[in-house]
Amino acid sequence: MANNNETNVNEWHEALADLEQRRAISRAMGGEERLAKHRSAGKLDARARIDHLLDQGSFREFGTLVGGAEAPSDAIVTGSGHIDGKPVIVAAEDFTVKAGTISAAANAKRYRVADMAVIDRVPLIMMLEGAGFRADGRSHGTRTPTDMLAQARCSGRVPLVTAVLGASAGHGALVAPISDFAVMSNHASIFTAGPPVVFESMGETITKEDLGGPRVALASGLIHNAAVDDASAIDLIRQYLRYFPSSAWSYPTQLATDDGPRDVPEMLEIIPRNGRRVYDMHRVLDVVFDHDSCFEVQPTYGKSIVCSLATLGGHPVAVVANQPKAMAGSIDADAAEKAARFIMVADSFHLPLMFLSDNPGVLAGSASEQKAILRKGARMYAAQSMATVPKFEVTIRKAYGFGSMVMGMIPFDGQSGVFAFPGATMGAMGAGAMSRSRGSDDEEVERLRRDEAEASFRSAQTFGFDELIDPREIRNSLYYGLERALNRRQAAAEPCARIGIMP
Repeated sequence: MANNNETNVNEWHEALADLEQRRAISRAMGGEERLAKHRSAGKLDARARIDHLLDQGSFREFGTLVGGAEAPSDAIVTGSGHIDGKPVIVAAEDFTVKAGTISAAANAKRYRVADMAVIDRVPLIMMLEGAGFRADGRSHGTRTPTDMLAQARCSGRVPLVTAVLGASAGHGALVAPISDFAVMSNHASIFTAGPPVVFESMGETITKEDLGGPRVALASGLIHNAAVDDASAIDLIRQYLRYFPSSAWSYPTQLATDDGPRDVPEMLEIIPRNGRRVYDMHRVLDVVFDHDSCFEVQPTYGKSIVCSLATLGGHPVAVVANQPKAMAGSIDADAAEKAARFIMVADSFHLPLMFLSDNPGVLAGSASEQKAILRKGARMYAAQSMATVPKFEVTIRKAYGFGSMVMGMIPFDGQSGVFAFPGATMGAMGAGAMSRSRGSDDEEVERLRRDEAEASFRSAQTFGFDELIDPREIRNSLYYGLERALNRRQAAAEPCARIGIMP
């Protein structure tokens, strides 16, 4: 028997040695010369990116031998691992192999990772640096469906996050705009087609940076956040995913915190009573929500609204807040578009919504109308109105016209709590604007101003708010309201079934 066992073991040696040799070729990627050139540009290689993203030692690769010796891993490294102990699936384009281009087999790998993420109900992280489909005449016409079909099915079912860590063009880049969250490093760029194609087709000479670098991608809203280098961008992904469940079939995990209910007297120092004086909404978020828990999404786009992930009593929440420092908090087209998307992502993954209102309405004027402010404002309103998660709203100083509706101020629109500070003003428009539009005399101007000052108390008398609160009570009002509202999680979580077409 011993001899038979030894014979069996010996018979495996050749096959296993062959397997290890083939794996070694895959791990070598594009070879040391190309890897050295890649790293000299201040970038991590594809496998180093995966190692930085995942918990140490947790990566398990699949599709290792696709592409063979000619194209190790076929220019995309795929597998599974853990982030903070939770399973994820990851794919990283390898620019050192055929410029990270996509062959038919690589397309199948990309399709498979997205399909597997939905099947197994875990997040999918894509890391991009590639030139689109491979120009070898063999990348199209196969029977394998395009990877985008599977990536699109991730939307609203599992968190889909993309990092652009080099030049990303064409088909491969398309996963970024359908992702829940997309980040890029400072040396990255993303575009429909790169500068050579742009020159050939359009006659335009342009650099990668000017075509789709961080300045362009952030200004257009295509990319949410940027970081100085690969490692920092990947760190943002790890941080972002901590607020989310593994899929829409589960609820967010309560994070450990010693930050419980408490009054926040700092609010009286932060918020001016005079509605025309500015303050920084970030300071409000820092004192209302758990210490050091805020993670802002798209901080440089649509600046008149702050969209931030945070925790309250350890529970992940999504915060939508007007920013008085930008256009007095007026909601412009970019801010409305940003908020609508943020609200839909939060709703998809069962994060309660917290609206902090301080705005004079949606932004008026010809430039705003040309950017479709009514349609984009309607999109934001539809997103918050259709949201199925617990919703809370606090009117801090003012919310006029449509600006109050998009911020969820109407208390009978599925909210779990609607509050206001004393002296908060509301209505179709402010007293000053109304008096000017009417051509009011001094007596009527004074009456309109008195009515405005009394608006919050009159509204409270007719139950326009659930409660008029002392600013120092804001954290506790939201804290205990959330504690009650989370009691609705008595049934198993499942993906949202939205009814309606977004404007």
